[in-house]
Amino acid sequence: MLLTYLGFHLVFVLPPLAALLSTASFPLAGRPRVGAAGVAVLTGLALVYTTPWDNHLIASGVWSYPADRILARIWHAPVGEYLFIVLQPLLTALWLYRLPSTVPASLGVSRPQRLAGAAAGLAVGLAGWLVLSAGYYLGTLLLWASPVLALQWGVGWPVLWRLRRRLAVAVGVPTAYLCVADRIAIELGIWRFDHRFMTGLDVLGLPVEEAAFFLLTNLFVVQGLLLFFWVIDRWG
Repeated sequence: MLLTYLGFHLVFVLPPLAALLSTASFPLAGRPRVGAAGVAVLTGLALVYTTPWDNHLIASGVWSYPADRILARIWHAPVGEYLFIVLQPLLTALWLYRLPSTVPASLGVSRPQRLAGAAAGLAVGLAGWLVLSAGYYLGTLLLWASPVLALQWGVGWPVLWRLRRRLAVAVGVPTAYLCVADRIAIELGIWRFDHRFMTGLDVLGLPVEEAAFFLLTNLFVVQGLLLFFWVIDRWG
């Protein structure tokens, strides 16, 4: 079966996105403007922050795409890659907005707590630097994720901990779904990896690096939106 990158979106991304959109309550998350604004801000940030790292790994040969599976490229990455960067935050956000919960606006975060959260995020980067020689993809992934985690955890990890059950479901479901979709895409040959840059560890044929990527990016989206709501409520 020959499935292109854009075909992957038509089969695996757009149907669940359409289902979530068609059954979503509007205004999103019960808020007239904040729900949509949060998604727009995070999507823009994701595109700006992910593009250089993504193109670097493609140029380095960490992963590649057969010529007959892509339509066109912008820089080194195929158009479908940028489309995924835009669609994933929307998919995860719409799932998050279906989960009932309130952000504790009254919960404050002390300076020592902020410093501890930032330090924990930077520790992820240290772990990435330590594993670079064992797996370049995983090492650069953790280094790339570290500043975002340091910022989010530094701003309000106690808020995220208070909402940990909602956070776990909001991150876990889209991560599991995208891992399954990614495993199928690998089997169909839509994209492939150079094993010189991988740890060689996998779960049912899915490289652990790919699972870690979906986990971290969904974590960025969910944590970012929860903290966005919390900050807006603190201001208002």
